[in-house]
Amino acid sequence: MFSSAHNRSRAVQAYRVQSAEGGVADASPHQLIRLLLEGLQQSINAARGALQRGDLALKGREITRAVDILEQGLLGALDLKQGGSVAHNLEALYDYCIRRLTWANLHNDDAALAEVAQLIAPVLDGWNAIGPDAAGLQHESPAPLANA
Repeated sequence: MFSSAHNRSRAVQAYRVQSAEGGVADASPHQLIRLLLEGLQQSINAARGALQRGDLALKGREITRAVDILEQGLLGALDLKQGGSVAHNLEALYDYCIRRLTWANLHNDDAALAEVAQLIAPVLDGWNAIGPDAAGLQHESPAPLANA
């Protein structure tokens, strides 16, 4: 589902854009997706807090970050050819989450933010439960990055 070197490279680049943490290039594909999902949840939670405090600029930045994680990281890492229905279902879920986040940003809608957080939580839980050795995601030497 996330096995191609190109998809892994896109996920690494997206995570680097979203995080100041080091060591991403050495992370396994499984760890990268976990980090992206955790970053997505953190951005949604930060956006909700900012909205509740009336900090609309921060809310907008955090929602933009969440959308970037979805578009550049999670969607970009999907292998729709080999991932079967699971990859296609995740693609549909991520697309829906992007639409809901956009709505939340335009309408200051905390319920939409909460909905996306609730939709992503079981994905993260499931991802953590399968472990890094499932579905051919064993730790491999990272592919060189063009922009590293």
